[in-house]
Amino acid sequence: MNTFAHIKPIARYNKIAYYSVCINDNKTSLFEDFINHHSELNRKKLNHVLEWIKIIGDKYGAQNHLFRPEAATADASALPPKGKGREPCYTELGKTKANNIRLYCLRANENVVFLFNGDIKTTRYAQDCPNVKEHFTLANRLTKAINLAFVEKDIVWNDDFTLINCSSDLKLFL
Repeated sequence: MNTFAHIKPIARYNKIAYYSVCINDNKTSLFEDFINHHSELNRKKLNHVLEWIKIIGDKYGAQNHLFRPEAATADASALPPKGKGREPCYTELGKTKANNIRLYCLRANENVVFLFNGDIKTTRYAQDCPNVKEHFTLANRLTKAINLAFVEKDIVWNDDFTLINCSSDLKLFL
């Protein structure tokens, strides 16, 4: 059976339009799965990532330095950005700490970001982590499929490159 994804709009901020994907016939996107999974288990870590999504969307745009490079076979990235002292900071027990949750994504340009899924990273390399390995691999496969869809003009930019346009029945084969 072929695995495929279709694109789902998530949110639009001043500087960014966020999208996600739904796998096969699921109505819930990968990003919504991420939120649902972590809203109870890792609420503080999730809220930190959601703060970054809002700040990037409203204030900065998807600048490269605000995303962690997570490329294996394609140009996947992750949030939160590197640097535990960057505002907004993540704190535990009153101390600034690195947030080890990873939300994998594709920074298509400075105005469009695709949000996928992720989990708590417990090892140095995503490929070695039992929690994030699957999400990391899928993010790279999705990034490759989305980039190919841009090349083949199945996904096109609007006039000012701030939104994408594609058929509502577009299937990205993974």
